[in-house]
Amino acid sequence: MYVDSEVGRLRTVLLHRPGPELARLTPRNNDSLLFDGIPWVSRAQEEHDAFAEALRSHGVEVLYLGGLLTEVLAVEEARAELTFGILSDPRLGDSLRAGVASYLADLTPERFAGVLTAGLAHDEITPRTGGLVYPMMDRHDFVVDPLPNLLFTRDSSVWVGDQVAVTSLAMRARRRESTLTHAIYRYHPRFAGTRMLFDPTLEHVEGGDVLVLGPEVLAIGVGERTTPAGAERLARRVIRAGLAHTVLAVPIAQERATMHLDTVCTMVDVDAVVMYPKVADTLQAWTITAGADDELLVRAPRPFLEAAAEAMGIDRLRTIETGLDPVTAEREQWDDGNNTLAIAPRLCVAYERNVETNVQLERAGVEVIRISGSELGSGRGGPRCMSCPIERESLKIKI
Repeated sequence: MYVDSEVGRLRTVLLHRPGPELARLTPRNNDSLLFDGIPWVSRAQEEHDAFAEALRSHGVEVLYLGGLLTEVLAVEEARAELTFGILSDPRLGDSLRAGVASYLADLTPERFAGVLTAGLAHDEITPRTGGLVYPMMDRHDFVVDPLPNLLFTRDSSVWVGDQVAVTSLAMRARRRESTLTHAIYRYHPRFAGTRMLFDPTLEHVEGGDVLVLGPEVLAIGVGERTTPAGAERLARRVIRAGLAHTVLAVPIAQERATMHLDTVCTMVDVDAVVMYPKVADTLQAWTITAGADDELLVRAPRPFLEAAAEAMGIDRLRTIETGLDPVTAEREQWDDGNNTLAIAPRLCVAYERNVETNVQLERAGVEVIRISGSELGSGRGGPRCMSCPIERESLKIKI
């Protein structure tokens, strides 16, 4: 397992095929569960299957979070840890907590994985114990909340070099996602001996805000989901571990449309990004490097593109704009036009609906693998959001 760039040839990726958790979304709860619409589940699955097949057809090994989680739940220690995570929810109360514990104890690993991802509805459990919480719940409430945003595997973990940062997700609806990812990396034999850079108990950092611009250079967006303290903590750890010589902290607007850095900028070549033109000239970066006495040296903000090019050791970072005019650019940015997944330099996956952006990419010499995302996009995420690269070919020798 190794990742030192956004564009090195992709070898292994972690995905989550959408399942019953999406069917839990209703007009009553989709806002609190961070979806802008109610997806057609079977069509979302078809779109996701096509995405996975596009990756496989280019030599990428696809791992599924659900399958890894089921295998991990056969490990007694992992099962106990994940059970504790559910039972520690203070909303349960003692009586309902005992009932949930009894229910979970009888589940097979596969069914337990289903509860962890799709949740547990009020009518799916009948506690034998008394108490106040269960009878006062609305029958449409969840005893264990579903995790529809598991689809976006990018956010709960980030690989930097040969280490993984299991992140601390900011939104309440997503926080349990990291406990599942953490258990997979700790207990699955595929990841035996993996060193952890970060864990879910620390300050908020989300993977959509972390770009591995090149060997030993990271950019971390700071905005709605990643805090300055989280960016500082991760920067300190990657620099101390020798995984980065420079980290760029990049403030972004705290808005739904720009929730992560990768909603406005992703890499498509060793020296090129596709970027929302509205921010291309205004995006700034604080430059963080190693200082004296194991402290960080933080330099005042300067234009992001300029700071990134200098850190990467290149003359300039080329930009490919989203759309051709302000209206098209705004529409395609909202539809994840900037959220591409590079399979290799000048080869990326993008939503087919972003017609103008894809044309711009091809004019710049980037091959675009177009996938459908009419249903997948309802959670505000594109191909990069839906994928966590675990292994890429190193660019250290090639740049």
